[in-house]
Amino acid sequence: MNLKKLVLTSTLLVSTLFAGSYNVDKSHSNVGFKVKHLMISNVSGKFNEFKGSFEYDEKAKTLVSLNGEIQVSSINTENEKRDTHLKAPELFDAAKFPLITFKLTKIDGDDAYGDITIKGITKNIELDFDNGGTIKDPWGNDRAGFSLSGKIDRTDFGITWNKVLEAGGVTVGNTIKLDIEIEGIKAK
Repeated sequence: MNLKKLVLTSTLLVSTLFAGSYNVDKSHSNVGFKVKHLMISNVSGKFNEFKGSFEYDEKAKTLVSLNGEIQVSSINTENEKRDTHLKAPELFDAAKFPLITFKLTKIDGDDAYGDITIKGITKNIELDFDNGGTIKDPWGNDRAGFSLSGKIDRTDFGITWNKVLEAGGVTVGNTIKLDIEIEGIKAK
């Protein structure tokens, strides 16, 4: 084994030694988004069904890995007609592409990088990382929390439906603002 591989293997082993495995606590987490509507206001929404797990290095006090899945059919903008349209083939095509996935690739200070897959298209994105740290809850569980926020262009993922307005502009903006709050419980 060459020296470079030995150093990398040693680093991974040490990092894993201090990392705790956590499962996302859905009741204390949120996967939200916001998008421009008619170029004058924002529509907010969230996904009600999601799951994930992550590794948190308790010694270095940082996130090491994160894997998550979102059920597209659980999209919720508090408007049933709009939600049905969002699930349709011309937008998310939930029947053909039922999951959105995310896999963390790197943490660099306050920046998180990861591969997100929407409609079968994978892109590496950068998000702002806000590290909440760890705590022991009143019931004796170890918990860790963090936030991810940032922007993606929906057209990068084949979500291109839109209508041009008479006065100019479009019905739906291309920029999607992501706002994700994650709290996890350490696996025993």
